[in-house]
Amino acid sequence: MSGGRLITFEGVEGCGKSTQLLLLARHLQRRGIAFVTTREPGGTALGERVRELLLDPRLVPAPAAELFLFEAARAQVVAEVVKPALLAGSTVLSDRFADSSLAYQGGARGIPAATVARLNELACAGLVPDRTLVFDLDVELAFGRARRRPSTTADNRRFEDEATAFHQAVAEAYRDLARREPARVAVVDARGTPDEVHERTKAAVADLFP
Repeated sequence: MSGGRLITFEGVEGCGKSTQLLLLARHLQRRGIAFVTTREPGGTALGERVRELLLDPRLVPAPAAELFLFEAARAQVVAEVVKPALLAGSTVLSDRFADSSLAYQGGARGIPAATVARLNELACAGLVPDRTLVFDLDVELAFGRARRRPSTTADNRRFEDEATAFHQAVAEAYRDLARREPARVAVVDARGTPDEVHERTKAAVADLFP
């Protein structure tokens, strides 16, 4: 891709990644760096409809069905938003991306990592993030935050309603990913104030914007 960077924000529910994406976006804007933001699942008309299904606590998709829905939304946002932005030279900041499926559907749901990776490659059309930021926070603390945030409602709390053990498995899957791919995946200590975490976030991507 000509000039664009793909930076993805990952972590357990309530880790603060969405706040950090907004803060980094403001930082890039002040520096005059062109960027677009998006999220998974979502980011497109189709993806937002899929998001409603995936977050609805009244629905209980089988693990494979859940993965396929995520991959469908992912394929659409890559084709409609991510690839065009990168080709235009813009940086893309994505609130979750393919690594979410490795952590959630692979690490927590038990789908073999090789299966998830193959579907990710298809949905992402071969795109790999330039930097993946994993915001690491104690699961109990993050879990409490997630359940208290105003955006968590009775209509979209399916993942927040999962058992603590589920979220611990997600967190461990992210840590394992960072151990396996240290050049791409940066673990950011998510403790402290948003401004303190923002400084760590900027440091974790500084080499991408010399």
